Amino acid sequence: MKILIDADGCPVTDITVREGAERNIGVTIFSDTSHIFRRTDAECVTVDKGADSADFVIANRANAGDVVVTQDYGLASMCLAKGAYVIRQDGLLYTAENIDFLLADRYEAKKAIRSGKRIKGPKKRMTEDDEAYKRALCNLLDRL
Repeated sequence: MKILIDADGCPVTDITVREGAERNIGVTIFSDTSHIFRRTDAECVTVDKGADSADFVIANRANAGDVVVTQDYGLASMCLAKGAYVIRQDGLLYTAENIDFLLADRYEAKKAIRSGKRIKGPKKRMTEDDEAYKRALCNLLDRL
């Protein structure tokens, strides 16, 4: 098992690397050239800048039983299909039961934006969000 982080704009990279290290689980951080990571406590993979370029590398490297951290529903869907466990930065576990709804909701939101409607952005991240993510990640890793 390994942990793969979709790190472009990921606020929980440090928490994830720390929890992986505590459990001797290898962590790989993926980003494009607009967010370059250099760390000694995790493998860092930088891919060419481009729409979804890091996502496709992560999807190709994910295996059954791995843990993937992402907020991208498309990437989550691809990784679930490979048998990986996928967790969002707020602690939500993506599952076969909720991914179709999330993808449909994203589609409807994009359709509304294209038609000129304004959609609320995400709320400001709070300390409680990090704590909820850490609890969910630890529960998942301990269960595995």
